[in-house]
Amino acid sequence: MKALVPTGDAREAVAFADVDEPEPRPDEALVKVAAFSVNRGETFQLEGDRPGWRPGKDVAGLVVQAAADGSGPACGTRVVGHPPSAGWAEYAAVPAGSLAELPASVPVETAAALPLAGLTALRLLRAAGPLAGRTILLTGASGGVGHYVTELAAAAGAEVTAVSATPERGRRLAEFGATVVPDAAAAEGPFDLVLESTGGREFPDALARLRRRGTLIWFGQASRTPVTLDFFRFFNGPESATIRHFHYEDADTANADDLAVLVRLVDRGRLHPEIGRSADWSQTAAVLTDLRERRVRGNAILTIDR
Repeated sequence: MKALVPTGDAREAVAFADVDEPEPRPDEALVKVAAFSVNRGETFQLEGDRPGWRPGKDVAGLVVQAAADGSGPACGTRVVGHPPSAGWAEYAAVPAGSLAELPASVPVETAAALPLAGLTALRLLRAAGPLAGRTILLTGASGGVGHYVTELAAAAGAEVTAVSATPERGRRLAEFGATVVPDAAAAEGPFDLVLESTGGREFPDALARLRRRGTLIWFGQASRTPVTLDFFRFFNGPESATIRHFHYEDADTANADDLAVLVRLVDRGRLHPEIGRSADWSQTAAVLTDLRERRVRGNAILTIDR
């Protein structure tokens, strides 16, 4: 089968190769991939030397071989899945516990935008606690996670201020009801909650805008710039503030259950994935470059046309 594999060349990060079709473990289903999403974090992973590793954590398609242990969707079921890797291929082995069935109303292109970004947003907001009436500052808001967080938080009654570098990239966030600012320093706080994913200079600027007993949840470092934090400034800043690290895989719920929640929200018109780029998977290398250079708003989706 054909699959996209790393090249080690940042100018053309992936290329097609012929690889063996995966042999699923007993608790895995074989999925014929119709569409997959690429994430900005994966562009960074492609820069490293990881022999044998193939990228791909967001897929949607058709189960062509159900899990041998009887778990998960049956053969012939349309699904969205979150494999640990190797999803940018014609076929992917996906744990049954990371698959959710798709209703006919949800296209595979839309579904492919859900797994990594959607699971992160859903679990991040759970970690944040009740949202109604709270003020939230969200940095790095114009990507897939930011769009989901903004829509879900605003729908839950929160007042969201979203950081987006340009008005064009922030337009959809404003449609959800967010106040859009170019950086954390321009945000008018104080905020009950800061959701920080950028690092670098944004982190201390965002932290300084917390109100008394507020919480900052740190879930990424998209700037790839280390954070320098003056703790004396922090101690003289928001009184009794909390800084918490978050990773989406540290969850008490199964991927399959949360993917089903996301699919249901889309099906009922309560969640609208922002697909900023859609292309045939032959264009994956070019899309990865645009994603890394922040030229894609929301999610980027590649389709496999057989």
